[in-house]
Amino acid sequence: MTDLLVLGGSGRTGIHVLREAAARGHRVRALVRDPDAVQALAGVELVQGTPANIDDLRRAARSTEAVISVLSNARASDNPWARPVSPPAFMTTAARDTLTVMDEQGIHRIVLASTQGAGDDWAHLNPVAKAFIKASNIKAGFADHDGVDRAVRASHADWTLVRAVALSDKPAGGEVKAAERGTGKPAARISRADFAGFLIDAVEQGAWIRQAPLVWNARGR
Repeated sequence: MTDLLVLGGSGRTGIHVLREAAARGHRVRALVRDPDAVQALAGVELVQGTPANIDDLRRAARSTEAVISVLSNARASDNPWARPVSPPAFMTTAARDTLTVMDEQGIHRIVLASTQGAGDDWAHLNPVAKAFIKASNIKAGFADHDGVDRAVRASHADWTLVRAVALSDKPAGGEVKAAERGTGKPAARISRADFAGFLIDAVEQGAWIRQAPLVWNARGR
């Protein structure tokens, strides 16, 4: 059993992290802007606040042992050209502040949701994908993921950056594959529920420390 702090727990992937972590018997605390907007879950403590405020992070992190971050740089909709609604460096600033708080409180383990194409994985994207990202408002999220990547790699934490292929809303239950780039041929999708399970597995197993695996469902869920 681990005392977990979850950031981004009210999001579409984060809610799966909360449910699965609680179901596995972990003590879970989630920092959320509006606790009333999050469905009450047994075993999950909701703390009101924002990861954009380091003092809120300090309060939420007390007595926890590991952090799972599923923050995202949001747009008004899933449309690639939808306007960004998060500050440009929202995730990067939150990651830096979280790492600062972890140092202050002696927390060593952090697992962060990332994306295919972030950081040094950009080199593995095909030219069409790169052109599409640069032309659309998706580029804001990629720039922010790159900032998180740099901040985490410069830290002393036991970090894991888990890079997802395209996320789907299908139920959990697909076989999950994980590999560093160049050592596996990924499928196109992974379900949010299976992705959440992998994030928790990484904490439980102490796996992929200071690595950035790409993860996908073997049968392309």
